[in-house]
Amino acid sequence: MNFFEQQLTERERKEGLRLFRVWETHKEHYKLLPFQAEEDMEQVDAVLKGSVFYKNAKYQEYPAIGDIVAAVFNPCGDSVIYRVLKRKSQFLRTAPGPGALYENTARQVIAANFDTVFLMESLNKDFNIRKMERYLLTAWESGGTPVIVLTKADLCENAEERLAQMRAAAPGVLVHAVSAKSGAGIEELKPYLAPGAVIALTGSSGIGKSTLINTLAGRELMVTAAIRESDGRGRHTTTHRQMFALDNGAMVIDTPGIRELGIWAVNDGLEDSFEEITLLAAGCRFSDCKHEGEPGCAVCAAIKAGELPAERLKSYQKLRREALHSKRREAIRQKKSNAYKNSCKNQHLGRHTADT
Repeated sequence: MNFFEQQLTERERKEGLRLFRVWETHKEHYKLLPFQAEEDMEQVDAVLKGSVFYKNAKYQEYPAIGDIVAAVFNPCGDSVIYRVLKRKSQFLRTAPGPGALYENTARQVIAANFDTVFLMESLNKDFNIRKMERYLLTAWESGGTPVIVLTKADLCENAEERLAQMRAAAPGVLVHAVSAKSGAGIEELKPYLAPGAVIALTGSSGIGKSTLINTLAGRELMVTAAIRESDGRGRHTTTHRQMFALDNGAMVIDTPGIRELGIWAVNDGLEDSFEEITLLAAGCRFSDCKHEGEPGCAVCAAIKAGELPAERLKSYQKLRREALHSKRREAIRQKKSNAYKNSCKNQHLGRHTADT
């Protein structure tokens, strides 16, 4: 049995639950495909088991695109999802806006159970190294392998220069420059698309995710929009999260453009994203050095010697502050969640005592 099949209990099997992969999400409705690809079954419509998900809705883990779920198949109507299985990987972001501090929506799962994350950015007017550092931080934490894909190489006169800049800012990460229009660089992406592999695509709106999916598939799976001359960007075309199957058996997850990507519960991702700073920090005189001019700071010395760009350290410090703030938010949310669960438990025990 594989990672997911081991999670389905014997009782669930006897009750008719089977494993499905979440293929599309539409608010409270889902489209599923059998987890085992050899099963001869079309997409099935599904809803959540109300008594499981809605009773404690604020704290229940909802299915995301790519999730493997335990569900009862209904050939005459909507199938019913009972449980979301433990994920191998997940791409998280903090919910936009200030109102999510105490809610479950403070954490949003963009995609789950992927092998590789294509972090996409165009080489023309959308090019932004600081934004890619933010994407990388979250991607390293996801459990998948980040790969940077710079699109629209045919529209950039200094593509090689920007490619070198991105590689310098992302040590240890493979960076590819591609043009879906001319086909340049597309062959470099083929090794990631092995049969059964799952690739998640993410990036800002209009940077060519839909076009790249069509190019990899060799046919039009997604509607694309023309590039605006005013800013060199395409228009946002993806309105919901979904998966696509390529002819060789690889699967691609497309997501809507991320307008406000926050840092969620970062542990090792910061060290992975800023590996050169982590290595330099090991030589600082003080173990808790903040690299803000302390005596014996190896990081500041590297900046003074021209070995490390000052902008790189500023970005590291900014993202570190966001990560710490996010952890405090999670601690508050978790405390409130535990209090709510304990309250429900006490109410249940009180009713049980009264009945006896």
